[in-house]
Amino acid sequence: MRPSGRKLNELRPVTIETGVTRHAEGSCLIRMGDTHVLCTASLEDRVPPFLKNTGLGWVTAEYGMLPRATHSRMQREAKRGQSGRTQEIQRLIGRSLRAGLDRVALGERQITIDCDVIQADGGTRCASITGGWVALRLAVNKLMKAREVLTDPLVDPVAAVSCGIYAGQPVLDLDYPEDSEAGTDGNFVMTGSGKLIEVQMSAEGATFSRDQMVQLLDLAERGVAGLVAAQHEAVGA
Repeated sequence: MRPSGRKLNELRPVTIETGVTRHAEGSCLIRMGDTHVLCTASLEDRVPPFLKNTGLGWVTAEYGMLPRATHSRMQREAKRGQSGRTQEIQRLIGRSLRAGLDRVALGERQITIDCDVIQADGGTRCASITGGWVALRLAVNKLMKAREVLTDPLVDPVAAVSCGIYAGQPVLDLDYPEDSEAGTDGNFVMTGSGKLIEVQMSAEGATFSRDQMVQLLDLAERGVAGLVAAQHEAVGA
């Protein structure tokens, strides 16, 4: 029995509320169980220097956790410096979202996705990628409505979910009590068409077999399909 009472292949309740900030070109608040992340997309008519005059667009990301997103207060990274974990996660978000992007169609502009964790209960990077795509979709919709881009640069939705071996069983969408005790923990980033973008898996206390990895991949495909459906509902697609 999972601590939450969920079935082995059951996602946490997922809601995605859009238009939650006034100024960002795209924004949403994604809730995956008790993990809540605010995602915003900001458009800029410039690109990093290494892309200047290439005609290619760019999507990048920044990630952070509010001091009381967790059980005890964390010092703000603006004061103590950015951790290696934060840098790794925001790079993951950026390259995941770029995998579903036609950078030629976007044109020479940059979209920055900011992911701020309001409350953490496991799977914050996965929620950030899933909500980040919704914010990105909304920002691109504005570009298309203004006819600043003529071809949709978003070729496929991108979403992510965690899976792991908990109490000897493969489970979908780990919350913190499961994540902290899982023998194997993995994050799966996929497109809406089922293609893999990135898999992060590690044995946290017990090795895992090839068959178990396939079982986790099957769970991830099911979970991402559910998340993509929630993304489409949120953006009215």
